[in-house]
Amino acid sequence: IRGGCSPIAMKKAFETFFDERILKQDYVYVSAGVRGKQIKIAPQSLIEAINAKLGDVAV
Repeated sequence: IRGGCSPIAMKKAFETFFDERILKQDYVYVSAGVRGKQIKIAPQSLIEAINAKLGDVAV
């Protein structure tokens, strides 16, 4: 079932926010923007690639 939005390859440039704790990870997996494809990427590289913002957003 479709419905999720990947921060990569969105048709519109929506702002993306990550909890600052993402930087404690060596890498994260996100959808590559194509159904069934994921990428493994360093958090800082992902943040820079999509111009994401960091903050205290998780409980």
